[in-house]
Amino acid sequence: MHVPTTGTEVRLAARPDGWPTTADFDVVRAELPPVGPGQALVRNLVMSVDPYMRGRMNNVRGYAAPFRIGKPLEGGAVGEVLESRSPLLAAGDVVVHDLGWREYAVLGAGSAERIDTSVARPADHLGALGMPGHAAYAGLLEVAGFRPGDVVFVSGAAGAVGSLAGQIARLRGAGKVIGSAGSPEKVRHLTEDLGFDRAFDYHDGPIWQQLAKAAPEGLDVYFDNVGGDHLDAALLLARTGARFALCGAISQYNQKGEPAGPRHLVQAIGKGITLRGFLVGHHEDVKPRFRAEMSGWLARGEVLFRETVAEGVDQAPRAFLDMLAGANTGKTLVRVAE
Repeated sequence: MHVPTTGTEVRLAARPDGWPTTADFDVVRAELPPVGPGQALVRNLVMSVDPYMRGRMNNVRGYAAPFRIGKPLEGGAVGEVLESRSPLLAAGDVVVHDLGWREYAVLGAGSAERIDTSVARPADHLGALGMPGHAAYAGLLEVAGFRPGDVVFVSGAAGAVGSLAGQIARLRGAGKVIGSAGSPEKVRHLTEDLGFDRAFDYHDGPIWQQLAKAAPEGLDVYFDNVGGDHLDAALLLARTGARFALCGAISQYNQKGEPAGPRHLVQAIGKGITLRGFLVGHHEDVKPRFRAEMSGWLARGEVLFRETVAEGVDQAPRAFLDMLAGANTGKTLVRVAE
């Protein structure tokens, strides 16, 4: 087997000021480092672009270190092992790892997880069986403490995480599942394809008015991917004892200056609302249960997971920008190789 010595990679050229542009990325051909003891060379097949990556482009330390200027970005990817100097991996293994945004990755064998492609497609391990599915499952069931009969509102419901959170709620016996999305086509997708009971386009008027119309009885659970006016509306419509799972706040990721705080947070006092933020890494203990249950749902056709796919690692910056702008439905992926 031919072992490559160079590969295309996407580097952070500059830290975005507000909305990122293609000028903030460099696509370059680079020499590959040698494969050392305990390492493996992986040819990436498919990679993920996700909203959280926008935060890592800022020079602010959060739960993950900022991306470095002039260095390749990172993110979830699935690839085939071409060469290994570790007993943990062998040539031909297919693995999921965190060195996306490049054609080839030299990585520590212990940082990659071998997957069985006879059970699910490689891309599924970046979507329904990967981080988005894990976040939806843990956020709804563990963080929000979902109970059958709950009225559930999911913001950004046509995205990778939101689309799964709503379907899990439906499969687990929600009283009603409501979603917001950014176009009439996405609204139809939620109700006609994914089984949401109600959905609305957040461009069509004040969020709280549309949410009140969709859930006049109020909310028990809010799965937040958007923040901002969606969070404010959920606070207004929440029932006593409502539980909020705070997964993301994409409406604020590209804002300049200080973001406005929730205007209706006082509602949480009298209603006894629980607002709990989380990362998937906080809930590794549920991963085996999540994978077993999600695998069954997928096999039986009970969960539908749509993907928006770009072709070629050089298209990763455009795919990322389109995803931030809401041009995707479901999970945004970049196919790096066949």
